[in-house]
Amino acid sequence: MQYLSESILREQLLKTSQQLVVLGLNKGTSGNASVRCEGGFLVTPSGMKIEDMSSTSMVKMSWDGSFDANKKPSSEWRFHRDIMQNKPEINAIIHTHSMFATTLACLHKDIPPFHYMIAIAGGDTIRCADYALFGSQALSDHALAALIERKACLLANHGMIVLGRDLDDALAVTLEVENLCEQYWRTLQVGAPHLLTEAEMHAVFQQFKGYGNWVI
Repeated sequence: MQYLSESILREQLLKTSQQLVVLGLNKGTSGNASVRCEGGFLVTPSGMKIEDMSSTSMVKMSWDGSFDANKKPSSEWRFHRDIMQNKPEINAIIHTHSMFATTLACLHKDIPPFHYMIAIAGGDTIRCADYALFGSQALSDHALAALIERKACLLANHGMIVLGRDLDDALAVTLEVENLCEQYWRTLQVGAPHLLTEAEMHAVFQQFKGYGNWVI
């Protein structure tokens, strides 16, 4: 596979991280993002406010967990590495602590097929991964289980993870998942939503094939 130059990928990762803050999906130093590059991946740094980041702040990591000297990668680097190693079609990952995804994650709720756009996450649900300490291998393992045949999952008492073929794709799905989480939360304030059937969701997947920019 031929990759964009590392300098371009660093700029793209910085821009995406800035957009996540502008869109209200991350605040302060919360959340992180990564993109696959030649020989490994680039990930956002640990504990750094977005206004203090530059393209050179992004940390290059190898698959063995080693990284640039004098830099500190996001504490969540393990699930970024493990997801990319297990899903070769995935080249970008976004993790947020966005309001509605995190609210549902704190309730340990999977998101059922209350709306057909659930399909953008790759299945008829968006699963909530079991809780584990942030930055731990256990969290990465739980996330991988929740992401089987999926492009997004919630992390119990934590936030969400979204996968994409590139950073633009990952950002688009992140926005849609947060929107779905808000819609589902609002629906629950009124009562239990009517859920689409397996047959109805199957029809959605068929309709989505080749539709616009959505690839599921």
